[in-house]
Amino acid sequence: MHDIALREQMVSLAHSMFMRGYCSGGAGNLSCRLPGGGFLLTPTNSSFGSLSVETLSELDAGGNWVSGDKPSKESVMHLAFYRQRPDVGGVVHLHSPSLTALSCLPGLDPKDCLPPITPYFVMRVGKLPVIPYHRPGHPGLADAVATLAPDHNAMLLANHGPVIGGANLRDAVFNAEELEDTARLYFTLLPHGMVTLNEEQVTELHTVFGRKQ
Repeated sequence: MHDIALREQMVSLAHSMFMRGYCSGGAGNLSCRLPGGGFLLTPTNSSFGSLSVETLSELDAGGNWVSGDKPSKESVMHLAFYRQRPDVGGVVHLHSPSLTALSCLPGLDPKDCLPPITPYFVMRVGKLPVIPYHRPGHPGLADAVATLAPDHNAMLLANHGPVIGGANLRDAVFNAEELEDTARLYFTLLPHGMVTLNEEQVTELHTVFGRKQ
């Protein structure tokens, strides 16, 4: 996909998520790899609901800002993901309600904080580890993402929200939507108890569809 099509896709996907309440105000950020080796990123303090193809931030292969509006302060977190995962072409960071609520709960398993409720969660995300709290834009956040990215497609930032990768931006958005839906289901089922997939069923999904991190 050429640069202009990627810009148009980013604006369209962001607007779709904004309209469905996956982010609000200037929260969240998106990025994708460009064919020439650089990156496209949503600008700092921009709204998913009103992005413009002309003002999206462009970074070179080294992560240096080359054009468009100033990039999000979370750009280092995105770049950390890409540097550890050459197979990842898109990264999504949201402040979506259910996942952000989950990130504020006490006693979360730091290795995997969501049970395997549905096959689609297992197929798209696999496991969801938790990164201890760092302020937005803190270098330690990028370091933590870099540590987990080789083995995980997604991670949850404590008291903040999710970071999710995908083969391309569209795939990353689909992974993010599946993850938010899983968190919403988790809270819906929590008062009633839930039947999750067992180890054999999870293994079958990995065998048939390929193992997610």
